[in-house]
Amino acid sequence: MDILRMKQMFRPKTLQTLLYHGVLIFCAFLIVFPFLWMLTSAFKTQSEIFHDIKFFPRAFHLDSFREVLSIIPFDKYFINTVKFVFGLLFVQFFTITFAAYAFARFRFPLKDLLFTLLLLQLMIAPQTLVVPNYIIIKNLKLLDTVTAISLPYVASAMGVFLLRQAFRSIPAEMEEAAVMDGASIEYYLFKIAIPLVKPSYTAFALVSINFHWNEFFWPLIVTDTVKSRVLTVGLAMFAESSESAAAWNDLMAATLLVAAPLVLLFLVFQKAFVESFMTTGLKA
Repeated sequence: MDILRMKQMFRPKTLQTLLYHGVLIFCAFLIVFPFLWMLTSAFKTQSEIFHDIKFFPRAFHLDSFREVLSIIPFDKYFINTVKFVFGLLFVQFFTITFAAYAFARFRFPLKDLLFTLLLLQLMIAPQTLVVPNYIIIKNLKLLDTVTAISLPYVASAMGVFLLRQAFRSIPAEMEEAAVMDGASIEYYLFKIAIPLVKPSYTAFALVSINFHWNEFFWPLIVTDTVKSRVLTVGLAMFAESSESAAAWNDLMAATLLVAAPLVLLFLVFQKAFVESFMTTGLKA
């Protein structure tokens, strides 16, 4: 019996599966290891980083975090980032909802052409629009404000496409039945259609939060003072000021403070994140 079990265990299909999972585990380790090194380095002393190099510190301490919080106004950067990310997401929900529903259900001239032009936005790198966007923000006298950071992103082509596909996956007969029962388009949209495509909203929300939390280039250009800087810009300023002293433990602590909220958010909602993409309608 033992010999038969061993033969079954090491049959070609099993070996192929083990090799496949082994490669995945190795790739996952390569991705996760830098984050683990950052995590442990944030609790190390300066000498442990350069001289007594070990993965884990001899003793975990919070000196680096105290140093970082005493140098940079982390609370102000954090509040600005939350305003930027979640305030923008709130506005985006309105813009992409109405645009997506219009493209999914309404008929109007040049509908397909306009939708194609909208999707072309996905092929344009945001950096190519920096100059015209900056001129507009300057003319509106919004420089060095959180609004200036948010304004170019209030309309999302990816969000419109995602929700359009989701709305198209809902049978048109459902809307016709609701209208025949006396429901208005607004009532059907907010009470019936939107609840049915919640996974698509979850997917877009998580992608939007991740992208804008890590946004650096545009906020760096349009902000000049602490009152409007976000975490990524504040981290860059801190790294530049501490580079001469090579305070890598402080830099790792600052990086951990910036990344931790996003990592925690993903860990809490990772199941919903995966399910949202699995259940999002892709009807053409």
